Amino acid sequence: MSEDTTTALPRPVLGSERARDLQERAHRAIPGGAHTYAKGDDQYPELAPTLLVRGEGCRVWDVDGNEFVEYGMGLRSVALGHAFPRVVEAVRRQLDHGTNFTRPAAIEVECAELLLSLVPGAEMAKFTKDGSTATTAAVRLARAHTGRDVVALCRDHPFFSYDDWAIGTTPMKAGIPTSVTDLTATFPYGDVAAVEAIFAERPGQVACVILEPERDTPAPDGYLEALQALCAREGAVLVLDETITGFRYHQGGVQTQRGIVPDLSIFGKALANGFAVSALLGRRELMELGGIRHDRDRVFLLSTTHGAETHSLAAAIATMQTYVDEPVIATMEAQGQRLADGVRRAAAEAGVEQWFGVAGRPQNLYYVTRDPEGKPSQPFRTLFLQEVVRRGFLMPSLVNSYSHRDLDTDLTVEAIAEALAVYRRAIEEGVERHLEGRSVKPVFRARC
Repeated sequence: MSEDTTTALPRPVLGSERARDLQERAHRAIPGGAHTYAKGDDQYPELAPTLLVRGEGCRVWDVDGNEFVEYGMGLRSVALGHAFPRVVEAVRRQLDHGTNFTRPAAIEVECAELLLSLVPGAEMAKFTKDGSTATTAAVRLARAHTGRDVVALCRDHPFFSYDDWAIGTTPMKAGIPTSVTDLTATFPYGDVAAVEAIFAERPGQVACVILEPERDTPAPDGYLEALQALCAREGAVLVLDETITGFRYHQGGVQTQRGIVPDLSIFGKALANGFAVSALLGRRELMELGGIRHDRDRVFLLSTTHGAETHSLAAAIATMQTYVDEPVIATMEAQGQRLADGVRRAAAEAGVEQWFGVAGRPQNLYYVTRDPEGKPSQPFRTLFLQEVVRRGFLMPSLVNSYSHRDLDTDLTVEAIAEALAVYRRAIEEGVERHLEGRSVKPVFRARC
């Protein structure tokens, strides 16, 4: 990577008439004003950029030209950085040759083989556009393979799919039949006995167990291995959702780090550095049920018009090759640790460490905001977001990228230290005295 050339950011000037007009137009044309709930207005303070127009490296610019250092990086999908040159060039070359054809493109084979080479134990791959369709395909495949209907899902992991089998376990149940939700059972992460109880309560009914292999902390010793053995004993399919962990914790996912070979797994997010590519990977015995070379009932696995757009697969290939050639994960981990150490130091100096904390792996950090009673607090989250935005930082989380450099990280710590000084005053004086406008809200809630 090149030397630091970043500079401190000027304070943004927010709330222009143009920005507010575009925001209102967005709400008139798009339900919620955004195509992803996590990007919606209710997730940010009123003092926040409304719409963005471009990004480069770890920085983004809004419609008024305000510049921000970004954390979150496209909901963790842009791990290399915005407009990463190697990826952009690969896409640009492919665009000259077309993006979608009537028969499979040769690049589909190249991309699948490269991905399979990075994930030991995976024997076949099928591409799609998002993690939701991939996880739902995994569930359908597991049901077809086992002849069973029930899905055991980890309730501590917030989002597997926008389809009914998963969303029916959240407070946003509107429009989902109970006949569907009755087919999903949930269990807490790290508790093998809870999964055993599901098998005992629904003998011969559980098609699969689906979870992220890791979230905030490493999996307990023996946990994934125990689930693998349990699923094998009970005749169920083990599905690991590596949408977040793949290409952020390890290019082959946590399964590669831990030496686990699940029956099926899902990769996405950072697989193509923000381009729309997700993949279902798995054992040939299961995956082939979605093909045409077997004598069992056919499974409509994944069949999408845009599932293998060639320019997106070119982005995926360039992204994967960058991981092979460059220290992407090690760099993100080092910068994340530098950030975490700095933020913890700033919280201690501000005297707010009992109300504001940092958690997660260094390359997948998030922060926790608490009120004076020590309870998780959306108003205090809003205040923190508001204060870092004032200083030129867009920070729904502390998730970094390969493009974050030492200076970016150090500037971030300085801004957070200033924001935490305000946070401390709000603890003493009341958060309402420091907030401009309404509080943010959780994505998964029953009412607006």
